[in-house]
This record gives sequence, C-alpha cells and structure tokens, in this order.
Amino acid sequence: MLEDNYKQRGLRKKLVKILEKKGITDPRVLQAIGKVPRHVFFDNALLEHAYQDKAFPIGEGQTISQPYTVAFQTEKLEVKPGDKVLEIGTGSGYQACILLELGAQVYTIEYNKKLYEKAKSFLPRIGYKPYFYLGDGSKGLPAKAPFNKILVTAGAPVVPEALIHQLADNGVLVIPVGDREKQRMVRIRKKNGHLSKEEFDYFSFVPLLGEKGWTR
Repeated sequence: MLEDNYKQRGLRKKLVKILEKKGITDPRVLQAIGKVPRHVFFDNALLEHAYQDKAFPIGEGQTISQPYTVAFQTEKLEVKPGDKVLEIGTGSGYQACILLELGAQVYTIEYNKKLYEKAKSFLPRIGYKPYFYLGDGSKGLPAKAPFNKILVTAGAPVVPEALIHQLADNGVLVIPVGDREKQRMVRIRKKNGHLSKEEFDYFSFVPLLGEKGWTR
C-alpha cells in the first residue's frame, strides 16, 4: 500500500510535465507534486488512476482533486516556507501534503467526521503531520488565527467574512466562489487592512458545507 517504486516516481514525473504544459510554472509547486506519492491515496485496484490529471471519488460524496486544480490553487496561494496556512476541506489529505512540502505550517479542517478520522490516522503514516481539526470550515479556525494564507478546497456561495477576518496582514486567501455546479477561482489579498480581489478560471468543486457555506 505505502510502497513508492521506480514506476510510480516515473509516473509522477510525467504528471509534472503535463501540469507544466497546462501552465503551472512555479518550480516549488511542481517539485511538491513530484514528491507526494498520490497513489497511496487510492485503493490498489484503482492505482492506474493515481497519476492521471483528473479528480477521483474518495467516498462520502467527496473527491481527491484533479492534480491541475491542486497545483493551480497552490500556485495562486504563493506559499513561503514558514507560512501559517489554514486549509478548509482536508478531504483525502493530499493537498495538505503539498502545502507541507512547501514548508508551510498547516492547519487543516474537515467537516466530515469519517474523512477527518481517515486523514488523521493516515497522513502521519506516510510522513506528513499537519494539525487536524474536525468542524465547520466555513467559519475558519478563529482559535488559531491569524493565518498568512487560507486555502478553501470546496466551492462556496460567497466568501465567508470570518475567513477575511482571520487573514493576517499581507495574507492571501484563495477560494472557489459560485453555484453548486461551477465556481470561479478567487484570490483576495489583505494589505494594511485593505482588500484586493482577482478572479481566475472556472472550476468545479464539491460544495463547501457549513453555516457560511451550503446546507446539505
């Protein structure tokens, strides 16, 4: 299950080349994608899907995001070593591993108890140790705020105010905003208390559940 052999490392190199062709340019992000063994998040019967550039179901109505989506969001987040990062939507834990590879201090919160428990027991076994929380990510994690970077890995109807409040000065928030079908990737920067907003491509995420997100 946890083996990482020559073939799998080769498949990761191919995946990195695909992401480069699709426009991912940050060498640190590409290096992180090339390092995290995505196949260990898949059942053995599904290993052939691990290094294809597509999303895949992980149960509980959730998915492990398409590698391009992970790389795109991570690149827009501009993570620096030592950054305190809040990830909303732990899911499989794959994105948290990428953030840890970039040298971030990662706080990750998951709404679904089964996914939270699975990631919390699994990630340390493969050498990744973010801080895990179970709860309503749409409210952020006020007890641990402020954060240099906040990454939301589920589609939100609006940008939750709580997340803007929990963003440190010079902080960056990346969040997909839209309806349940498709969302536009949004980046918000906070500088001297002022906010600036940029909009990027459309994506399709599972809905952000919680008080400030979607109800079921």
